[in-house]
Amino acid sequence: MMNTDKLLVMSRKHIPAVVQTHLTSFPSFFLSSLGPRFLALYYSGICTATESIAFVYLNDSGMPLGFVAGSTNPRGFYSRLLKRDWLKFAFASLGTVITRPSAMRRIARGLLHPSGNPVGNDVAGLFSIGVSPELQGTGAGKILVNAFLETAKRRGCKRVFLTTDRDNNESVNIFYQKLGFTIERQYETPEGRRMNEYWIQLTDGL
Repeated sequence: MMNTDKLLVMSRKHIPAVVQTHLTSFPSFFLSSLGPRFLALYYSGICTATESIAFVYLNDSGMPLGFVAGSTNPRGFYSRLLKRDWLKFAFASLGTVITRPSAMRRIARGLLHPSGNPVGNDVAGLFSIGVSPELQGTGAGKILVNAFLETAKRRGCKRVFLTTDRDNNESVNIFYQKLGFTIERQYETPEGRRMNEYWIQLTDGL
């Protein structure tokens, strides 16, 4: 039985801690380069959407230092967020676009995510997971992923997918493989990042 004593459904009050954990976990990623304000809008949108699945994991002091976030019926999820709060996202990314005009195309592609994600209420996408250094090695990541999978199954999902970097990311790839995820597709982004697309079948054992 999974220990959920330190697990909570993500809410708006957790967003500042989630943003900080994201920045710590992914310091060189493009989404992090958009800054805390953009990330706060992004995670606020995720945790308030009806199709979202999002949890935080607390440390011994009750601070949320780990999180997982995603949604059911993932195709078009980002575009639905953008459509709802497009003006806020525009202002939040303004600084990045001014200093790096080429970033606008990547922001649009990342948010609109036109047809790359699977569609259907029987599928869920795990978009993001982060655990601060303090919680690494404690099993927090496994608990967060299992909570996501169990919630997806209760909502009628049969499969869950996620993507992660193929190169210089061995520990993360091993982590997902140990949890039962298998690589079903490998591809390269327009920026040259080589990616693994993982899937897991939700069974009665979850």
